[in-house]
Order: sequence, then C-alpha cells, then structure tokens
Amino acid sequence: MSTKPRKAPKSASLPSGLQLGRAVEWPTTPEAAKLDRVPNPQKDTNYVVRFTAPEFTSLCPVTGQPDFAHLMIDYVPGPWLLESKSLKIYVASFRNHGAFHEDCTVMIGKRIAAEIKPKWLRIGGYWYPRGGIPIDVFWQTGKLPKGMWIPDQGVAPYRGRG
Repeated sequence: MSTKPRKAPKSASLPSGLQLGRAVEWPTTPEAAKLDRVPNPQKDTNYVVRFTAPEFTSLCPVTGQPDFAHLMIDYVPGPWLLESKSLKIYVASFRNHGAFHEDCTVMIGKRIAAEIKPKWLRIGGYWYPRGGIPIDVFWQTGKLPKGMWIPDQGVAPYRGRG
C-alpha cells in the first residue's frame, strides 16, 4: 500500500471564480463579501445541511461595542450548495459591521437564500446578553419538503449562571 497522499481530483463541474483553494482578501463589509455556490450533486434527494457559527461577532450600531452570537443555519438544498469557505468569509465580514441583532440574523438568512435558492432555510441567531437581556432571532423561508427530519438546533436558551 502506498504511503503517498492521494491528490484530490479537480472537479470539472465546479464553477470557476470560487474563493475555495486560493487566498482571498477579507471583505470590509457584508455587502462586499462574496458567497459562493456549487452544484448540488444530490439535487434529486431531500436532505438537510447544517452550518454552525458559534463565534459570530458584529458591532452594536449605537455604542460600537462588540456583540456575540451563536448562529445555526439549516437548509434543504435545491440546485445549489453553499460553499463553506465563502460562508466563513461572509460571516467574518460582520466583525466591523454595526447592526442590531435582528438585522444581522435576517440579513444573513436572506442573503444565503438569494444566493443558493434552497427548498427551505432557517437561521437561528442566539445572541449573548446586551444590557442584561439576551435576544434570540429566528427566520426561515421556503417550504419544508414532506417527511424531512429536522433536528433541533440544540442551543439552549440563555440562563446566565443559573
């Protein structure tokens, strides 16, 4: 058996211009960030994809102080899959973006839905307390295909030290 690592074959079906596999500059705003999509090789099968971003940060638009959230993104793909490197870069573009919790969460959900056109998508934004009050924001779009098993997002409500 060979000990030489196998080189992954280049897929002819991947669109050109992806951020994947090359160095890219970090966008300065969410609007400047590029979300990449790739063809769904299982487009005739309904299944759920989950992305978890437990260290999401943005800025309070009033005070400029950092806000922190745990984002959960679930979707049933249509013709496209969301490429994960581009999602990481997009999420990071919020680090210097001033917006309220609700705006950030819904903006991310709408942007992903517009780019990949999923059959169904939901996003849960579980925000850490600001001014002593945690804010959880949920948004979804599309029609969940019949018979789909959708796991709980698994993020417990904020309880402080209790």
